[in-house]
Amino acid sequence: MTKTRLDSALAQAAARLPGPQPRFEAELLLGHALGRDRAWLFAHGERVLDADEHAVFGALLERRIAGEPVAYLIGARGFWSLDLAVQPGVLIPRPETELLVELALLQLADRGRVADLGTGSGAIALAIASERPQAQVTAVDISREALAVAQRNAIAAGIDNVVFRHGDWLAPLAGERFDAIVSNPPYLATDDPHLQQGDLRFEPALALASGSDGLDAIRHIIAAAPDHLVAGGWLLFEHGWTQGEAVRALLDAAGYVEVSTARDLEQRERVSMGRWP
Repeated sequence: MTKTRLDSALAQAAARLPGPQPRFEAELLLGHALGRDRAWLFAHGERVLDADEHAVFGALLERRIAGEPVAYLIGARGFWSLDLAVQPGVLIPRPETELLVELALLQLADRGRVADLGTGSGAIALAIASERPQAQVTAVDISREALAVAQRNAIAAGIDNVVFRHGDWLAPLAGERFDAIVSNPPYLATDDPHLQQGDLRFEPALALASGSDGLDAIRHIIAAAPDHLVAGGWLLFEHGWTQGEAVRALLDAAGYVEVSTARDLEQRERVSMGRWP
């Protein structure tokens, strides 16, 4: 076998990978194959891969070229200040969802109560809990698999102010009220062509698509949340960048006040909110 240095292996892999961040993805995959971080790779570019390392890295590279998400291949994704475990069957956290965390923190007092609906890996709940250690955070998901991942992430991060509930949206929260309810619900239409493209092909459809217009879950949450909000409590949720007008109309019609939509870093409408009077 031809001996390959780390820096050469990275350059060759980056040349083959699609997408906007081929070098970064190559570094994540090689770091995972070697059990090293990116800083170590930078400092040891002259090191030669042995046969086993070359084989492991090559297999990961081929799977990525075939479309598998990097987060699933390495079993982790960074979100907020956290390094979260992820796996197939659990939605991969996105950077744009950090906007929802930012806005929720603005509305939540130090000792407030917040519920995260459809918590997945626990990204939103754990990010909020890490910033508000005296708050009471409840994380809900219909997937027991996702809840198990979220619980492991809480333990790994040393976060102990989150409780986990299994069930459909607000159903497990009977009799409970919160200062804020947050969610990154599914919001793609069931026939959206993006579901058959890129990383989305490998992610759980239940966490991505919701009805013919993508708004079924959002409608349900908007209708059910008032029974679980204190007076003056906030509902905040992420949605598709073309759905802002529609979700504001839904919030207005349901009786929420101070309805607004915030834009993400790409200036796309991304998170809408309303206060229950």
